[in-house]
Amino acid sequence: MEIDRLDRKILAVLQTNNRIANVDLAEEVGLSPPACLKRVKRLREGKVIVRDVSIVNPSLAGNKLTLIVSIEMERDRGDIYSQFRQSIERASEVTQCYEITGGYDFMLIVAVRDIQAYEQFIERVLHQDRNIRKFHTSVSTKTVKYTTEVNLDCSPE
Repeated sequence: MEIDRLDRKILAVLQTNNRIANVDLAEEVGLSPPACLKRVKRLREGKVIVRDVSIVNPSLAGNKLTLIVSIEMERDRGDIYSQFRQSIERASEVTQCYEITGGYDFMLIVAVRDIQAYEQFIERVLHQDRNIRKFHTSVSTKTVKYTTEVNLDCSPE
């Protein structure tokens, strides 16, 4: 799907406020409301916009502890990786999971209310997977930057 300068402007605005009224969005990006609505619909149907969500403050919701967990699998096999990905999809504590290169195979971002909740996650998810060779946990002491926005170059084409 081709994304032009106007699409990028629309996406930039929607990433900061997806509840903006179409009339206001159209005015901000320099389009008529019907043309703007048509573009947003095309971006949704083309899976450029994949979801509309509310971002919840984890600490205010009770999850005061963020952990970065590096996972090394026992072997490099597709079926083992697939099984691990499925178990992580089911683990609500995991907010992000990346398959990575280097010394580890996966990187998880885990959000829990306290260390006891993390220990329960370890027992329920990580220790149950016999294909995990080892894992390393780092505790986040401060969030320096957190965003869900995708960098869009909105300069003229």
